[in-house]
Amino acid sequence: MRIVLACGFAVAMTTAASANMGMNFSWGPTAKCFDPKSPPITLSGVPAETKKLQFKMVDLDAIDFTHGGGTVVFGGQKSLAYGAFSYRGPCPPQPHTYEISVKALDGNGKTIATAKARKRFP
Repeated sequence: MRIVLACGFAVAMTTAASANMGMNFSWGPTAKCFDPKSPPITLSGVPAETKKLQFKMVDLDAIDFTHGGGTVVFGGQKSLAYGAFSYRGPCPPQPHTYEISVKALDGNGKTIATAKARKRFP
């Protein structure tokens, strides 16, 4: 019984840490059709022990299309400028919804928090 409670507590702690981290993005100067520069991103609640941020973009209207993402060294910044990492930008034939997710990674590469945001393009 004690093992089950300990495991449940660890899961609750991970979920709570993830719930505090947030992100948002704007398309900003993103050019249509595979702009290789990531959009401007804002961050909040990133855990202090974070060493890297790992980003991924998914087109929710064309789930099989690979946009990729990138990894950025985290030094406490609250925002990432346009072009902070390279990826394959959006190029939909009509407006699509995109989701960018971020994982906060500790020094061992373990995910300690996550966040995501969605926006339509164009």
